[in-house]
Amino acid sequence: MSEWIIRLIDQTGYLGVGFLMFLETVFPPIPSEVIMPVAGLAAARGKMDIFGVIASGTLGAMLGNYFWYLVARVIGIERFRPFIEKYGRWLTFDWAEIERAEKLFGRQGWAIVFFGRMLPTLRSLISIPAGLLHMRLSTFVIWSTIGTTGWTALLGFSGWALGQRFGSVETVVGPLSTAVLVVIAIGYVWRLIRWKRA
Repeated sequence: MSEWIIRLIDQTGYLGVGFLMFLETVFPPIPSEVIMPVAGLAAARGKMDIFGVIASGTLGAMLGNYFWYLVARVIGIERFRPFIEKYGRWLTFDWAEIERAEKLFGRQGWAIVFFGRMLPTLRSLISIPAGLLHMRLSTFVIWSTIGTTGWTALLGFSGWALGQRFGSVETVVGPLSTAVLVVIAIGYVWRLIRWKRA
C-alpha cells in the first residue's frame, strides 16, 4: 500500500495529500500513519512545504469528518431506538444511556471530539456519535479542526524529521492503534458481563 501512496503524493503534491487523507477518514484502513509521514518526507526533500502538507492533510481529513457527521446527523439516533431497545444487552447500553450521552455531548462534546481526533482508530469514528447526537455544528468543526491539525502535524513533522526512516513512525503508531482496539474490546467484554438494563 505504501508504494502507491508514495507515487500519488509524488505526482499530485498537496492535492494528493488532501485526497488520501479524505479517503483515510471515510475508509479508515487507508492509514494516515503512512500518508502524512510520506508527505512530510517529500517536504523534507523540498518537493512541498511542510506547512502546506499539514494544511492539505487537515483539509482532506476534515472533509471526511464532515461527511460522516452529516450522514449521522441526517439519520439521527431516534431511528435506532427500536434496535437499541431490542438489542441493548449486546450493545451494552440502553436508551437511558443514549439520553445521558446526548447531554454529555451537549456539555463536554468539544473535549470528546478534540481528544478523539488524536487517538488512532477512534479519530475516524468520533464524527458518527457527534452527528447522531446532534452536536452543534460550529463546536464540531472548531474542535475537530484543532484535533485533526494536531494529529496531521504530529505525523507530518515526524516524516519530515525522520527523513528516509519514515517507516519507523508506523512502527510506533501501528502498535498504538492495536492497543486502542484491544482496550475497546476489553471494555466491551467488561460492560457485557456487568450490564443491566436501567
